[in-house]
Amino acid sequence: MSRIQSVLCCFALGLLASASSFASSVVKIRVDDTIQPISAEYVERAVEHARQTNADAVLIELRTPGGLVDSTREIIQKILASPVPVIVYVAPSGANAASAGFFILESADIAAMAPGTNTGAAHPVTLGGEKMDDIMKAKVENDSAAFMRSFVGPRGRNVQLAESAVRESKSWTDQEALQQHLIDIVAKDQDDLFRQIQGRTIKRFDGKQVKLDLVGAKVDDMPMTLRQQILDFLLDPNIAFIVLAVGALALYAEFNHPGAIVPGVVGVIFILLALFALNLLPTRYASFTLIMGAFVLFVLEAKFGTHGVLGLGGVALLTLGGLLLVDGPIPQMRVSLWTALGVSVPIGAITVFLMTIALRARRNKVVTGSQGMIGAIGEARTDIDPEGKVFVLGEIWNAHAPSRVGIGDHVVVRKVEGLELEVEKQ
Repeated sequence: MSRIQSVLCCFALGLLASASSFASSVVKIRVDDTIQPISAEYVERAVEHARQTNADAVLIELRTPGGLVDSTREIIQKILASPVPVIVYVAPSGANAASAGFFILESADIAAMAPGTNTGAAHPVTLGGEKMDDIMKAKVENDSAAFMRSFVGPRGRNVQLAESAVRESKSWTDQEALQQHLIDIVAKDQDDLFRQIQGRTIKRFDGKQVKLDLVGAKVDDMPMTLRQQILDFLLDPNIAFIVLAVGALALYAEFNHPGAIVPGVVGVIFILLALFALNLLPTRYASFTLIMGAFVLFVLEAKFGTHGVLGLGGVALLTLGGLLLVDGPIPQMRVSLWTALGVSVPIGAITVFLMTIALRARRNKVVTGSQGMIGAIGEARTDIDPEGKVFVLGEIWNAHAPSRVGIGDHVVVRKVEGLELEVEKQ
């Protein structure tokens, strides 16, 4: 009997192991930021990980105000070419998927939204918000609209309405998007989403049909790598500008206090980090001229003491340089006015203060070493004609003078030549 029980136990364990090996799995990521190169890299990594692990789906929880066109196209290319179904879920309640987020939502195999979310407003915006002539505007709109149609139609969604988000900047709530066939599901949470799509057969972009079975699936939350987290943090234009300004200030402090080393090292690291981040953003490098001009005005303010006129000019230039530094298509991808002012005013004050101290130190008379003796007053202890002895700063020195100096006369040191002084009668 015990032998039969052992066999049954082994058989049961085998069945459990077999069942677990065939259990569904989902790779989940959260894109809660502007759409930029690191976002595209993150999505690509998730899709590749799902392919390597034979996952049943990729779930992208999305909340974004929009972002860069190139990065958006990269993400959509990865979604359309993904070997596993991709679900884009706008969540949590109160979130939105605007502009680039709407493109990404519509490209998914399953487009879902949480209650109280919204999407749309996908009209193309030029970098920096610059106005286009009518011909260029039509070209950009037509290109974006064609891109939208290229995947919305095959997904079986409302092509005409989706195109209106591009041409007319229309937006929709979750219920409006569901009723007008822009999305497939409104789900209160992840479990509700999986329940609603359980058993649904979807047609992939390549024409293949896949039946979804995700209830009870193992969800593999895949956070960004440390490198991606650091770069994603630096790709905030406000952070990039702050890091750049702090680096410039640290280098400035090193130049005014040579040998301090620490400010120089910090300055180089911060500037390199800022330049690396700015290289991934739509940066106006001409704005660096304004930033450099600001520091020139700070130096001139400290040198000439114009009662703050040049200093205010420097603050204005640094603020303007910050505002123009990143040429983003949406406000969230540009340096805000408050950040620019919050950086410019303190850095202007600190720079003028440091420069003032440095200039005062250079103007002060040297009071140590041989140079410190020049101008010192002494007393002749012997007649000097042309050589003799003088008492200066508590010591007896050999001295010579161009004209006769009598014993007891006061003398002024004019030159130090080795261990002998050149003096003249006071």
